[in-house]
Amino acid sequence: MQKKIADLLSEVEAFTAGSLHEVEAFRVKLFGKKGDLTLLFDEFKQVSGEVKRELGQKINELKGKAQTRISELKEALEVGSAPALTLDASRPGSADSIGTRHPIASVRSEILAIFRQLGFAVAEGPEVEDDWHVFGALNFPPEHPARDMQDTFFIEKRENSENPVLLRTHTSSIQVRAMEKQQPPIRIVCPGRVFRNEAISARAHCMFHQVEGLYVDQSVSFADLKQTLLYFAKEMFGGGVEIRLRPSFFPFTEPSAEMDVSCSICGGKGCNICKGTGWLEVGGCGMVDPNVLDSCKIDSQKYGGFAFGMGVERIAMLKYQARDLRLYFENDVRFLRQFTAVV
Repeated sequence: MQKKIADLLSEVEAFTAGSLHEVEAFRVKLFGKKGDLTLLFDEFKQVSGEVKRELGQKINELKGKAQTRISELKEALEVGSAPALTLDASRPGSADSIGTRHPIASVRSEILAIFRQLGFAVAEGPEVEDDWHVFGALNFPPEHPARDMQDTFFIEKRENSENPVLLRTHTSSIQVRAMEKQQPPIRIVCPGRVFRNEAISARAHCMFHQVEGLYVDQSVSFADLKQTLLYFAKEMFGGGVEIRLRPSFFPFTEPSAEMDVSCSICGGKGCNICKGTGWLEVGGCGMVDPNVLDSCKIDSQKYGGFAFGMGVERIAMLKYQARDLRLYFENDVRFLRQFTAVV
């Protein structure tokens, strides 16, 4: 029996094959119902106990080598039988599509770049804020409508906390944090995503992006604010753009104004975006209310300042003449492909 094991081992080690069919035939010859190894195991059952252990180890070793040899030959033949990949150098190349920046991100970067030219630094803050930084420090009275659930997304119920947590409704909260940490002069722009419980339409969304600005120093005037916004509008939309400031009210500024720019979509003739007026509101502005400065431990008798805020989507609508704000949120590839040249 030992001779049979030795002969089979030599046969396994010397075996070669030129096709998968030959490998399969060899496997059947060894492991088939009447194969050499199968018959050897049957004969092994009759071996006496004195040499059974030694022969068992040799048979198991033979079986392992046979299985390994068959697997190696099969793998080598399968790889070799795969069709060779050939390169056709005359075939026209295919232009792979590449990604690009989202139009909102591009407009945001352009806005920040313009204000950096005026010496504004960029400041950022958390989207999940507390009531104090979003409302309290900005002179919002407790009964102000913006504090209601139908206008603001509260994470904690107001009745459960004196300073509930909420999704910020404007990036003015970043301005508050900046004034709490440093004394004037302060000149910052605050970009970020904000949330308001509003109906979604072509002109509004429950989530959008803002860039707000703050300048606090001595001898700051409303004329400084107007010239800053006029410079921004001309840099963003071109020298032919016009702006107008309409009196308004915000709890954190006094006096306050709404900023409109001439509608480039209809050329001032009137459309659904500008509601037929020829003007599109892009943000609010005003002189910082002294109560806001005092809340942030800044001497309102010594310092003054102005603040402004604008919606990035509104500016993108004017810049790219898109008539529906919702397009910027739907990730429609047909829409986004139009901005492949935008950097």
